[in-house]
Amino acid sequence: MGVNVRPAETADIPALAEVLADAFEDDPLMVWILPDEESRRARLARLFAAEVRYHHLAGGGSEVAVDENGVIGGAALWDPPGRWKQSTWESVISFPAVVRALGTRMMVGAEVGGVLEKAHPQTPHWYLATIGTGAQARGGGYGKALLNSRLDRCDRDRIPAYLESSKKENIPYYNRFGFVVTDEIVIPDGGPTVYPMLREPK
Repeated sequence: MGVNVRPAETADIPALAEVLADAFEDDPLMVWILPDEESRRARLARLFAAEVRYHHLAGGGSEVAVDENGVIGGAALWDPPGRWKQSTWESVISFPAVVRALGTRMMVGAEVGGVLEKAHPQTPHWYLATIGTGAQARGGGYGKALLNSRLDRCDRDRIPAYLESSKKENIPYYNRFGFVVTDEIVIPDGGPTVYPMLREPK
C-alpha cells in the first residue's frame, strides 16, 4: 500500500482532527489534561481542529499522509521557524473553540502550555507540534513518510527540528530520525514527564 504526503487543506480538518484524536487518546499528557475517558476523544478532536484551523494551517507546515484512495491515515502539524508560538490574534479567535474543547480543564491546559513554552528553544527551527497515525493505519509507514517529508526540507535548508515526546517509549522511534533528548520537563502537581528532542540537520 502506497502512502503519499501532501499539504493539509481546510477541508481536511474534520478527518485530520479525528485521526489525531485517535492517536492521542491514550497519550499521558492528554490523559492528564483530559482525564475523563468518555469525553476525551471528542474533546481532543475539537482541540486539534481548533489548533489546525486557527494556527497551524496558516504556517504552511501541516501535512497529511493518505492512502491510494486519498483517505487520511496520519497527520503532522509543523510550525516554521519563528512561527511556533500563537499570535495574540490567533489566541483570541481560537479561544471559544479551545474552551469548548477543554471545558473545566482549560486552566490545566494553559498551565501545561506555559511549562512547555518556557522550555522551548529560541533559536530558529521547525517545530513538530503534533504527529499521529490513526489506529487503522498504524504500522503502515505513515509516520515515517510524514517525518521524512519535513526533515528532508530541514536538511536542505540546514535548519534544526524540535519536538516534545510525551511518551517515553516513542523516544527510540524519534532517535532513528536523528532526534536526541535534550532535557526532561516535569508537568507540575503530579503531571507526566515530557521529553524535548532536538534534531540537527544532516
